Amino acid sequence: MSSASPIWRSMLFVPAHIERFVARAHERGADACILDLEDSVPPPQKAAARDALAAAVQQVSRAGTSVLVRVNQPWEVLCEDIEAAVMPAVQALVLPKVNDPGLVREVAARLDRLESAQGLDAGKIRLIAQIEDVHALPRLDQIAGSSPRLLGMILGSEDFSASAGMEPVPEALLAPNQQIVFACRRAGLLPFGFPGSIADFSDLERFRATIRLARQLGFVGAFCIHPNQVGILNQEFTPSQQGIADARGILAAYEAALRSGQGATAYDGKMIDPPVVLRAQEVLRRAGVAANPHEAGGS
Repeated sequence: MSSASPIWRSMLFVPAHIERFVARAHERGADACILDLEDSVPPPQKAAARDALAAAVQQVSRAGTSVLVRVNQPWEVLCEDIEAAVMPAVQALVLPKVNDPGLVREVAARLDRLESAQGLDAGKIRLIAQIEDVHALPRLDQIAGSSPRLLGMILGSEDFSASAGMEPVPEALLAPNQQIVFACRRAGLLPFGFPGSIADFSDLERFRATIRLARQLGFVGAFCIHPNQVGILNQEFTPSQQGIADARGILAAYEAALRSGQGATAYDGKMIDPPVVLRAQEVLRRAGVAANPHEAGGS
């Protein structure tokens, strides 16, 4: 992942066809809103949701909230959704049910043509792949490397659990979520998600504990379906002030060690070597601050 990657800690699903939800979406505090054309839209209302998309995008983006659009499968409907979604304020598409790299490449090729036709910068609209079937797991690396447009991947907990014949409980979802993290890190993508059911939003303390675990596992943000989850995602996926201070201290100690000809040193009673330095650099990147608090943009 690059320093130019967006910081989307919280991505709130909003049904694109329900005007009252769209009208308040930008007030919920989410880093991004996912205008949904898929699961939250009943089949008879798919066309109406697609027709309402342009106005919904304008409404949500006006306060600076990033706008994503989740499209449908199969391919015929997916193509209609993509054509409706390609507009300047849309930053990414969420692709459901990605089982192989071919789908990502086909969508990327269609986006190439539509962006060119509309005069948009090539590659402007990124992609997030939802992994929702056990058959996708052996192909995660191929999917992750399928297109430069691919920004990240996330496990669709409910559909994936159904495909595996298991219940969407943390114990069952831990292993496939770890595979998502590993594949994303190998490819330089953003790992999104958490080892739990996205549908379980009633117990917020349990949700917080799950998101804290997700951060420890290497995830950087997640989808959510209820506004009450947004604040928890933003808090838990944001490095603490102590974490920022420790990261800065680690980097300063390591740079001093290098200047004195040492490849490792100690900070706060712990050994500092290159892997620890990489983690510290990631903390500062996620916090959006400089290594030196006195540099421009630091805090």
